Amino acid sequence: MKAILLTEPTIFPSKEVLKSALGATFNVFEALEAQLTQGEFALTFDWHYYKDSKAWLCKVCHKKKTIFWLSVCNGFFKTSFFFLERHLEKIAALKMDEKNFTMEKEWGKMIPFIFNISDEKQFADLFKLVKFKKGAK
Repeated sequence: MKAILLTEPTIFPSKEVLKSALGATFNVFEALEAQLTQGEFALTFDWHYYKDSKAWLCKVCHKKKTIFWLSVCNGFFKTSFFFLERHLEKIAALKMDEKNFTMEKEWGKMIPFIFNISDEKQFADLFKLVKFKKGAK
């Protein structure tokens, strides 16, 4: 597992900081942010430093609902979605490519779905999960 970057609490993840941390993947991050903040998605990206994780994390929301969490690693960024067991059957019906994400060990009652994004080709499955999460109850 690669270490999460952006661990300095006094350095806000500005565009310049993100570009430095992500390198060539910064363009992929910008493309994702541009697509998710407009049109049908209308999501907001909100960066905060979290003492428990000792890193800057981005909470990506639709109105007040958290859709996923984003963290920056060396050469990629990670999106973490959390679902309840009752959602798994409907998620399986989305027919996502299992190479694009991992389903992690349960975290309390929540089941994490993690995308390690380094290429825009991974967006299609990520967008399926975003749409599902927006409508999930």
